[in-house]
Amino acid sequence: MAATATAPERPGTTRVDLPIEGMTCGACAARIERGLSRLDGVATASVNLAAERATVVYDPAVTGPPAFAGKVTALGYAVGRGPADTGPDDELRGRLVAAAALTLPVLALAMVPALQYPGWQWLAAVLATPVVLWAGAGFHRAALAALAHRTATMDTLVSLGTLAAWGWSVAALLFAGAGDPTGMGAGAHVYFEVAAIIVVLVLFGRWLEQRARSRSGQALRRLLELGAGTAMVLRNGTEVPVPVEAVAVGDRFVVRPGQKLATDGVVTDGRSSVDRSLLTGESVPVEVGPGDEVVGATVNLEGRLVVRATRVGADTTLAQLVGLVEAA
Repeated sequence: MAATATAPERPGTTRVDLPIEGMTCGACAARIERGLSRLDGVATASVNLAAERATVVYDPAVTGPPAFAGKVTALGYAVGRGPADTGPDDELRGRLVAAAALTLPVLALAMVPALQYPGWQWLAAVLATPVVLWAGAGFHRAALAALAHRTATMDTLVSLGTLAAWGWSVAALLFAGAGDPTGMGAGAHVYFEVAAIIVVLVLFGRWLEQRARSRSGQALRRLLELGAGTAMVLRNGTEVPVPVEAVAVGDRFVVRPGQKLATDGVVTDGRSSVDRSLLTGESVPVEVGPGDEVVGATVNLEGRLVVRATRVGADTTLAQLVGLVEAA
């Protein structure tokens, strides 16, 4: 379980972010949010479907992440290890391409009378069956899982709709003579194209969603990469390279011309001009000197600066900017 704790939202509380796996629609997110909100000790709980994450503000003296993970599991979902940089799901894309390739001839047979040779319904059944049962298997599994937890999601609707259309059509073929080449069952209609098209359209929507999520994640990572990787912290008068994550409030670090400021702070020594276009879009550098506040990830252009760190980690301006973009 990967849980990320951050600064408390209010006195006596702690906030934690939990990656959630298995959500497919807004109903899933709302259900998890209600379940977490009802736990003792939870002040607020919110679930972001697009980010696949739950944010919980709670009293650590009463409850904690293990209880949240147990509740999520009891609702039929899982707390994962966090998003991986894998891009759009290749398996999902493969299912979509295969399903679309099989659905196009089914649609043509159903919509173009000139193509409806005697017994064409059997070919439609052969083509549509793998679309419904294989390409759409994820919907059916999710619907069964929701049923086991006495709830319904969008997958329930997709599964019911596709199986109803496919099942009726199969019954019409086998028992009502819909595919009889002699035309004896001409009054029985099949709807294989309906079932197949539903699967293709929903798969296409899921693929677009994953691609958009992947691009958003890449944009957020690029924002985070704008920050400095190391800081030259003064230890007993000596400059020591330290990872930015290890810089503490009160540490003094040196920034030379052309370097990025490691974190937010106040200038204690030196004068220079700083490029703040990253945050403000200003094209003109800002002159700074002792006592002036500076922001991490901005660039020192001229002189040597000594800065005392005032905000680090999730409290920095850059981290808050990334949080706002992610929330939006």
